Amino acid sequence: MGSLDKGLQHFQGQPLFLHAARRLAPQVGTILVNANRHFEAYAQAGFPVIPDDPVTFSGPLAGFAAGLRQCRTPYMATVPCDSPFFPDTLVSVLGMALAKENADLAVAVTGTHPPYAPQPVFCLMKQALLPHLEAFLETGQRQIAAWHASLKVVYAPFADEAAFYNINTLEALENLENSRIK
Repeated sequence: MGSLDKGLQHFQGQPLFLHAARRLAPQVGTILVNANRHFEAYAQAGFPVIPDDPVTFSGPLAGFAAGLRQCRTPYMATVPCDSPFFPDTLVSVLGMALAKENADLAVAVTGTHPPYAPQPVFCLMKQALLPHLEAFLETGQRQIAAWHASLKVVYAPFADEAAFYNINTLEALENLENSRIK
């Protein structure tokens, strides 16, 4: 969305991030919002807002690390701000997969059969991964797939690909808004 703050773009009269936060809230104990600008606008929703440390805009892994630093539970779930329709069973399905395989991290994948499409920001990870992630980031790497390759990851399939639709452009947001009105 160019220089626009994606999470603050409105869909159905509310910022995108608020749709994701409200959908996630019944599935977890605490919501933290990772943002690197417009802190006051995010804070108005009543959730704690944490920036990357340092604020480098270096992608989702920096956000994961910021969240893990603040996480006070054994696990942390993550979702992107631009996907308002993810399953209301996301965390429980990821949790079951994580426990079953005794993995470090569970990632949502979509499709009805392999090869599945990974949805790497929809994940559940052990809080104990923080030192590992910090060491990985210190090497200068930022790719989620590369970090995942260094961990025991389990994939949790979800058949409904549309539930993980992410809104990446203003045009996509407008089209979705218009399709929901009709």
